[in-house]
Amino acid sequence: MQIALDLAWQGRFSTSPNPRVGCVIAQGEQIVGQGFHVYTGEPHAERHALNQAGHFAAGATAYVTLEPCSHTGRTGPCAQALIDAGISRVVMAMTDPNPLVQGKGRAMLQRAGIEVSSGLLAQQARMLNVGFLSRIERQRPYIRLKVAASLDSKTALSNGDSKWITGEAARDDVQTLRAESCAILTGINTVLADNPLLNVRRFNTIRQPIRIILDSRLRLTVNHHVISDSNSPTLIITTVQDTEKKAAFTPYDHVSIITVPADQHGRIDLNQLWPALAQRQIGMILVEAGLTLNSALLNSKVVDEIIYYQAPKFLGQSAKNAFSLAEDPQALHKSEWNTMALDLVGTDCRWQLQHTETSLWANGIDSYSD
Repeated sequence: MQIALDLAWQGRFSTSPNPRVGCVIAQGEQIVGQGFHVYTGEPHAERHALNQAGHFAAGATAYVTLEPCSHTGRTGPCAQALIDAGISRVVMAMTDPNPLVQGKGRAMLQRAGIEVSSGLLAQQARMLNVGFLSRIERQRPYIRLKVAASLDSKTALSNGDSKWITGEAARDDVQTLRAESCAILTGINTVLADNPLLNVRRFNTIRQPIRIILDSRLRLTVNHHVISDSNSPTLIITTVQDTEKKAAFTPYDHVSIITVPADQHGRIDLNQLWPALAQRQIGMILVEAGLTLNSALLNSKVVDEIIYYQAPKFLGQSAKNAFSLAEDPQALHKSEWNTMALDLVGTDCRWQLQHTETSLWANGIDSYSD
């Protein structure tokens, strides 16, 4: 199963909005076939493994990181493919929460006389697909907040200059985070200040993440890179109903606009936004923003994970802060964040944290049942 999980991880840049899935087929201790889901619309992990196993699949055990599908989408049901190949036993890490599949794949296998067990390395399997699981189980995306700051938690000089707080190794790592994500989210202030591309550039990827721009007053213009660059899709979130303003973006096929209600302060109502994004099959969001949006997201308790790159330098008191949050005396006694990993990336520290409530949800409740 660990091999199947490692295989599934190889699809982390390309499977969205589908889950990352790996499959290993074994006769006893001998692996006879293995595969992973590579790209939406292409064969699933089970079919790649079965093709490699050939006739050795008969009587073998299939180890799958997610319950085999039982419905016909762009490809046929994998549960039926396992049955047709003569598989005698299926061990799955977790049940698929997708209503189209949930429990149905297992039932189809059992009706065919195949022994089925589940829950093996379930926690690892859930962490592999937190974005996919979040949009189905919580009806909202899994939100990662990326911050690059100095030792004194500054993200830019007072004049806005931020090139470069962290080193090249950290910036390369951010490119990997982007490629893993369904979407990259930022606010209009960041676009107006930096005019970023918000795409994956440092290595080839067959799928670019969606760029989501929060622009309540629709201040974007066709001259901004997120509009003029058509290599990545762009989704504008606004409260503006003005059809004339929106018409300026009509010639750009890669640009879409969602209008959501404003909150009491006239800003985008984030509580209305997340379900709308989940309905668009956006599961994992990487936030790359500034103080205002970072703080708003943390205050609204929707950030699931923080990736904090800290450079060994001080920018000084007048430099721009990463956050502006109210004092929290309770934090002295109990933290809301769990450290997942702490690494050195080049000369910078990379700190990965997950919110305690997210950790409880992400770990799940499946236990191994044979």
